[in-house]
Amino acid sequence: MGAEIKYQRILLKMSGEALGPHGYGIDAETVRRIASEVQRVHSLGIEIAVVIGGGNMWRGADAAATGIDRATADYVGMLATVMNSLVMQDAMEKLGMVTRVQTAIEMPPVAEPFIRRRAVRHLEKGRVVILAAGSGNPFFTTDTAAALRSVELNAQVLIKATQVDGIYDDDPRRNPNARKFEVLSYMRALNMGLKVMDSTAISLCKDNRMPIIVFNLRQEGALEAIVRGEKCGTLVSDVDESL
Repeated sequence: MGAEIKYQRILLKMSGEALGPHGYGIDAETVRRIASEVQRVHSLGIEIAVVIGGGNMWRGADAAATGIDRATADYVGMLATVMNSLVMQDAMEKLGMVTRVQTAIEMPPVAEPFIRRRAVRHLEKGRVVILAAGSGNPFFTTDTAAALRSVELNAQVLIKATQVDGIYDDDPRRNPNARKFEVLSYMRALNMGLKVMDSTAISLCKDNRMPIIVFNLRQEGALEAIVRGEKCGTLVSDVDESL
């Protein structure tokens, strides 16, 4: 492995929408492709934890807007993340990876409960740990859960997978003149009100000096490039080299 690897332990956060062809539902081929990108990095000896959202099935905030109690809507969303996690586990194990799903809401027939020390041990043994059900608390996003878990598990970086290749000052899919940032400080990211990750998650990373890298999950080999320390996506850290 040697010096070519920059990050030995990572937490990969992906949205539930990444699993479906149009942001909704689950597409088996898409899931297999994502699993193969993770395998590519896992084969280098990288310790990997994964957090998957549930937005392809349920969005708590949107459901709450229709009159459903917000806490109830959020719990339903947590269950959606468990379904996504089990599907991803199946795809990863079919590629030969050993995995464990741990849930913040206990459901013993389906997965282990989240126990920090056990999760760390799994990582040390080379197992991919898929962390489901968010933080187990309503009113907190899976981005915030990913930030929390990355700090708890002593990850070296939180890697946020999106559908664009970094953070822009506007949506590059709508605005061809949108400017991409190579590096951003936590404070500038917060002050800009970026939609790529919620402010609670960014603040938690800031307080614990957890670097965030935002990249395009659909770009083949991008995840491997990141763990090798190559410039890819946007780095959010406590140093803003773009100013």
